[in-house]
Amino acid sequence: MGLGAFASGRADADPSILGAVHEVGLAAEIYRIARDAAEARGGGRLEAVTVVVGDLAAVEPDLLDFAWNAVIGGGPDEGARLVVDWRPARQRCAFCGDVAERAAGSWLRLCPGCGEPLAVIGGDELEVRTVEFLEKTA
Repeated sequence: MGLGAFASGRADADPSILGAVHEVGLAAEIYRIARDAAEARGGGRLEAVTVVVGDLAAVEPDLLDFAWNAVIGGGPDEGARLVVDWRPARQRCAFCGDVAERAAGSWLRLCPGCGEPLAVIGGDELEVRTVEFLEKTA
């Protein structure tokens, strides 16, 4: 299903799209950035776009991929790949170093080794890294 039902708010909108509301907006903006970059270099059809997404960016990679395909579907760049370069966030203790003892999606406040407060390092990235496209043929 295209985004028409989603955008119009109709009750028959595909529920899998409704779960990706945030990611649809991001996918549309990624597409705009990629198209602008390709056009600025005389490019044609998009082949692949690589985005860097951090653990703390509030983006679900699977939903972003789904949204990307919905945004480009039926258009001139249909089939272009979205490559997500996932960047995990790390927790670091000033005394003990990196702390690896946490379950995915959970955060410790204090170092399990010494009890000191932990800092969160990285994981906040969200950027278009590369755009691959075919050159226009005359």
